[in-house]
Amino acid sequence: MNIIISNNSSIPIFEQIENAIKQAIFSNELKEEDMLPSVRSLANDLKISFLTVKRAYDELEQAGFIKTVQGKGSFVAPKNLELIREEKLKEIQDYIEKIYDISKISNISEEEIKELFKMIFEGDF
Repeated sequence: MNIIISNNSSIPIFEQIENAIKQAIFSNELKEEDMLPSVRSLANDLKISFLTVKRAYDELEQAGFIKTVQGKGSFVAPKNLELIREEKLKEIQDYIEKIYDISKISNISEEEIKELFKMIFEGDF
């Protein structure tokens, strides 16, 4: 797993780490029970504070993506298909909200947007 962080991003570093690990889990680059790098190891590799990595790991554990075993490390949690579905549904909702905002600014009707979606789903695009 290769995590790349950007100091120029508006996204906090801990969140960039979270997103990279989630993406690795969604893409099956990381599989159930795979061991993650230790907090200190990843912090050293990324040249950041271990507290930043710890926060990312804590958030991932709270969301059910990883589990930590005292004295052994952090591991990818068994996949909760409903959790993954909800995460992707939220991502789609965010995109749809952006489409809505653009359509309002550009005076594009709901019918035109629906027609675009219909064409995409039918493969006529």
